[in-house]
Amino acid sequence: MENVVEIEQLSKSYGKKIVVDSFSLKMEKGHIYGLIGPNGAGKTTIMRMMAGLTKEDSGKIWFFGSADPEKKRGRISFMIEEPYMDYDMSAKQNLEYIRYLRGIPDEKRCDEMLELVGLADTGKKRAGEFSLGMRQRLGLAMAMLPAPELMILDEPINGLDPEGIIDIRNIIKTLVREKKVTVMISSHILKELSELCTDYAIMREGKLIEELSHEELLAKTRSYLALATNDAGRTTAVLEEKLNIRNYKVTHDDEIFIYERLEERELISRTVTESGLVILRLNPEGESLEDYYIGKVGE
Repeated sequence: MENVVEIEQLSKSYGKKIVVDSFSLKMEKGHIYGLIGPNGAGKTTIMRMMAGLTKEDSGKIWFFGSADPEKKRGRISFMIEEPYMDYDMSAKQNLEYIRYLRGIPDEKRCDEMLELVGLADTGKKRAGEFSLGMRQRLGLAMAMLPAPELMILDEPINGLDPEGIIDIRNIIKTLVREKKVTVMISSHILKELSELCTDYAIMREGKLIEELSHEELLAKTRSYLALATNDAGRTTAVLEEKLNIRNYKVTHDDEIFIYERLEERELISRTVTESGLVILRLNPEGESLEDYYIGKVGE
């Protein structure tokens, strides 16, 4: 697989305080990387160094195989800390300004992005009058406007209500699935990252303490979907024949523990229901990403 990003031994200190300590990471095309760590772990500093906003003390960053990041940043969008925007301008005016700066010829793209993030009806309302969640949506629209190949997103769901969080998750998943965009994302909402990311990098005190894929996380936490229906025997036949699910077990009380395709709960639910079965329970169980993370960082 092609590595979109390669970070090697990246370090940054402020005075005597080491903020990032020999951090290394490789990111494959079309993957979603969750950068996880407590406040002060160095997540935002790493993103700022990737964006060229902070100069590293040592180490190297490659984008798309180039050791000169400046040459490739035109293929990347960043949303770090609070999205930068002109609070005296409307959402569309802010997008038009970005379109002008990035040399994007398609005039319709601004309206498409506003529709995508749910801000199409804001009209002439100033960004300064937006809620935090609305500003986050606008920041994401600005990041997506140039159709980037790589997106670096620092707390993009901060301030969003549950519906907004689901919207942003679905938008990111669609970009990755249809456009093969690569994403690095940080968030303190670990449950959301567990439903979005393909890979995780866990940090503490500026250091990478573990890197693992979603599949490796599931294997280590032994997460599963607990499924109960009105007919366990018919349900297992549906799982095998229609969904090709083999990694499951049936408990003594006819509950089915499914250990694969955990992120496809909606598809499993729909397939089982359309087969004429009644679902009594379908819940994710086992150790969560948050539990695993706390076990790693000790707080």
